[in-house]
Amino acid sequence: MVLLRPAALVTLMRAAGGGGGRRETACTGGWYIPSLSSAPPVRRCSAPPQPVIAAKQPFPVELKAGKKYAWCACGHSKSQPFCDGAHKKAAPGISPLRFTPEEDKTVWLCGCKRTRSPPYCDGTHKEEAVQSAQLPAQL
Repeated sequence: MVLLRPAALVTLMRAAGGGGGRRETACTGGWYIPSLSSAPPVRRCSAPPQPVIAAKQPFPVELKAGKKYAWCACGHSKSQPFCDGAHKKAAPGISPLRFTPEEDKTVWLCGCKRTRSPPYCDGTHKEEAVQSAQLPAQL
């Protein structure tokens, strides 16, 4: 794929005598011209993977001091709120948040995966965007 900046594109288009078949690429702001490349276009960038909403409420969990936990950050785990490795296939760009509490305590772990203080619930699940969202199908 050949990506051109606007100035180079104008020069090329004038030389080619037209502009059919061109399209602007979303990621670079350049132009892709099919006649200049025999290879199919390759997407050079994409949006980062987004977690799915696993639950519309937090999970109360008894944490043990010194124990290692892996909080599911992708929302695909069947062992919510903890990771079961589902992200490896369903959301390869998202990794679990690993943490070890310093004391025994009961906490609320985020189920909507939108918290601004992971892995702990911050109340984001109360927002309309979360409450009106479709939950993934349970198998």
